[in-house]
Amino acid sequence: MNKQMKVSGVVLAGGLARRMNKQDKGLVSFNNKPMISYALQAIAPVVDELLINANRNVEQYQQFNCPVISDASDDFAGPLAGVLAALNTCHNELLLVTPCDSPFMSSTGLQALLAEHQRSQADIAVAFDGERIHPVFMVIKRSLKNSLQDYLARGERKIDRWIEQHNWVKVDFSAHPEFFSNINTPEQLAELTTKE
Repeated sequence: MNKQMKVSGVVLAGGLARRMNKQDKGLVSFNNKPMISYALQAIAPVVDELLINANRNVEQYQQFNCPVISDASDDFAGPLAGVLAALNTCHNELLLVTPCDSPFMSSTGLQALLAEHQRSQADIAVAFDGERIHPVFMVIKRSLKNSLQDYLARGERKIDRWIEQHNWVKVDFSAHPEFFSNINTPEQLAELTTKE
């Protein structure tokens, strides 16, 4: 295996954000910057190709100078639909997935996720906070594209159930729980903004 495989990255911004009053979370301002800008800043240094998955406000997302891809269907089928869109588009054998609503993620943490994936030789590496997995932070092999397509075609949506069908590994981030602080509601947005 070569020293460092080329990696594609995708920031998932394709959800409906029901708990955020259906605002487009990636574009919601956190400390005067659109939330997605934190994810892009963290992921850009560790990938060779960067995509944004968005199903609304595509023109606004295009202003971040990355290709913007949408889900194959318009039924907001969840994060796996965004992952599949990225697997169908990306040019590299590995895909690093992050959400758009976790402004405290870091390039160092994402690099650790990639390193553990490579070390373990697993199909999928998923971030783990010591108590539960965070499957929207994962590294996945492009060769799983057909498996994911079949899973979604059967009407399945649960991301952890799909992961468990494969050779996967947890990557321990229990020393850095803040990595996963995400903003799902206007209340969380207000609370985290005042903390900064």
